[in-house]
Amino acid sequence: MKSPLSVLVAILSGLVVLAGYFFPFPVLIAIRTPMLDWAVTLAGIAGMVAIINLIVGVHLKRLREAGSKRFFSIVVLITFLMVAGFGFYLGPADPKFQKVVTAVQTPIETSLMALLAITLTYSSLKMLQRQRNWMGLVFFLSVILFLVINSGVLAFSAEIPVLQDLLSGFHQIPAAGARGILLGIALGSLATGVRILIGSDKPYSG
Repeated sequence: MKSPLSVLVAILSGLVVLAGYFFPFPVLIAIRTPMLDWAVTLAGIAGMVAIINLIVGVHLKRLREAGSKRFFSIVVLITFLMVAGFGFYLGPADPKFQKVVTAVQTPIETSLMALLAITLTYSSLKMLQRQRNWMGLVFFLSVILFLVINSGVLAFSAEIPVLQDLLSGFHQIPAAGARGILLGIALGSLATGVRILIGSDKPYSG
């Protein structure tokens, strides 16, 4: 059974925080600020619990099991301990610690972007096979075109003004798509927030 108290607390908290943004009265700001601090603290605690569960509940458990996954768990644990040790010893703002984080983060991001490029290319080919229409062809050509543009093959375009202007125009197209995605995320978040405020959705109750 869903508790009406949790529903009431969630709705009132959301309304107070929302009202504090639109009506910056001192009373509302005095209530909103600690509530946001509590939310940030709870989010940090939830992140710590998730990390502990990942390390203890997943990777340490794999070390006790036979199989090829043990190697990857060992790599994850060693990397985590090294980065955490540097962070506690040097501090998060230290330039040396930032270099360590960058040395770990950059290869991961590069691998994910390479995997995304391969996935998009494969998906465009499958789409072109299943849907032999102009939409599938446009999607396939767009993927290939932007992969070529962003690969650095056309670096010589800086010496050709016309080609450079053309490529600059092509670079604006993904920005428009990103704005559309951000607008969709904003509208979806707004709709979810409204449903929670009116009590239609109750993700906080059991």
